[in-house]
Amino acid sequence: MGREEIVARVVSDAEQEAAKIVADAERRAEQIVADAQAEAEKEIAEAEKEAYARAALITDGKAATARLDGQKVLLAEKHRVIDGIYLHALAGLKCLGKHDAVALAEKLLKENAEEGDEIVFSEDFAYAEEVMRLSVVSEKNLKACGERAKLSGGILLRGKHSDKDLTYGALLAADREEHQADIARAVFGNA
Repeated sequence: MGREEIVARVVSDAEQEAAKIVADAERRAEQIVADAQAEAEKEIAEAEKEAYARAALITDGKAATARLDGQKVLLAEKHRVIDGIYLHALAGLKCLGKHDAVALAEKLLKENAEEGDEIVFSEDFAYAEEVMRLSVVSEKNLKACGERAKLSGGILLRGKHSDKDLTYGALLAADREEHQADIARAVFGNA
């Protein structure tokens, strides 16, 4: 078997493994969203019941105030449910298996790391050694910080010009900023 055939086979195997990792991650993400939506529907039903029970106790002269209070409670519950969805997603990210966690770190490093950056791992990130063996680490001359940090999972990049927060919490916060309205519509409809 020639060198080119070996390289082609390694590349082919890597592409198949990457496709499997992506498919597994997508299935997990779909399950997490489905579970979160089911939980959200349950909590919204309870919140709506509580809000309407409170509104029924308010006298006729306070009806406008009661409606406003009810909507505030409902909105607060919707925020709480969305908070729960993102807390559930954070827990899911922290529990990623080795392949998924390393693949995510590799993607983030390829997209965000600059030459000579230092990688700071979360104190609970279990696959730092595997990440440090990635080709992107040597290609960009990345270094591991000697100490772990109390982060919300994942990694942080320290660079010459700027630091980049690539922690799971930061990634989810950016996702929430971008998709919160879509998630609210998907979970709550027009309610």
